Formats: sequence, structure tokens, C-alpha cells
Amino acid sequence: MSNVDNVPGYLFRVGQSRTRSRRRELSFVLEQPKEPTYEPGLLPALKSLTSRQRTAVVLIHGFGWTLREVAELTGTKVTTTQNHLERGLTKLRRQLEGDSA
Repeated sequence: MSNVDNVPGYLFRVGQSRTRSRRRELSFVLEQPKEPTYEPGLLPALKSLTSRQRTAVVLIHGFGWTLREVAELTGTKVTTTQNHLERGLTKLRRQLEGDSA
């Protein structure tokens, strides 16, 4: 079959040598946004929400948590968390649209 005495060692070395030539230092340039990436009135609007609404909005839309994760964290049902989220978003929309008009 093969003249190689140590097949796993041979494959390991081949893998090492194949990847070694492809290693390049990656550099990423982060561009600084010219304008704020958030609505300036967002913080006061978030402060006006109840703590449960604010928790749901920030964790779900700000940090990407699921309804189930927030419900488990707060010790409530998923539907209750969804209600807090919807009411909070509705209140935020009303306040932010009123500020820009």
C-alpha cells in the first residue's frame, strides 16, 4: 500500500506545511462613523420606559437576545416578555416620532 510508516504523522506534517504558506497577518481598518449611529433622543426615551419594557427592548433589539432568554432571565412567561417588548417599542416610536416632527 504505502511506504509511509507513520501515516497520521505524515498527514499532520502535510497539513502543517500546506497551511504555513497561507498564513498572513490580517489587518482590519475600522472606519469612524461621521455621524452618531443612534438617535440622540433614544436615551431619554429609553429612560421613560418601565424597567421591564426597557429590559426587553435593550436585550432583544440591542443585544440580540431571544424572547425566551429574556423571559428566563426575568422569570416571566414568553408572552409577558413579548407584551413588554411591544408596549415599549410602541412608546419609543411615539416619543421619537414626536421629537422629529
